[in-house]
Amino acid sequence: MDINGEERIAAPRSVVWAALNDPEILRQCIPGCQSLEQRSPTELAATVKVKIGPVSASFSGEVTLSDMIPPESYRIAGEGKGGIAGFAKGFADVALTEDGNETILRYNVDAQVGGKLAQLGSRLIGSTSQKLAQQFFASFNAVVGAGNATTDA
Repeated sequence: MDINGEERIAAPRSVVWAALNDPEILRQCIPGCQSLEQRSPTELAATVKVKIGPVSASFSGEVTLSDMIPPESYRIAGEGKGGIAGFAKGFADVALTEDGNETILRYNVDAQVGGKLAQLGSRLIGSTSQKLAQQFFASFNAVVGAGNATTDA
């Protein structure tokens, strides 16, 4: 399933790029994130707890950053296993465009699920995935934009 969107962030592109590569900021913004540990500059380990319809599960997995063109774009890919709930995997292509003192962050997410989760139906999976992606980018916008506003004051 494909999910597209954009956020206007009240921060310069260099600040947004740094935040996209900061595990602590990412941990704060990922819905249900229990832990996020940086293993290398491009690899992270994550534990995320999510509820999709009647199924609640903790997923443990890997996150990899690739196709990096600092400070313009990258691909963030992840794969997690949730025991009997199944698995989730996907990626997001993220692009940053300067617009004065603000940054336009555009994203294209492609996600797949399998196992018990896949049995819930594509409409529920799709709407929940879109909601989670929107929550992440809205939270990211709030954290980065607010942080930038306080440093400029």
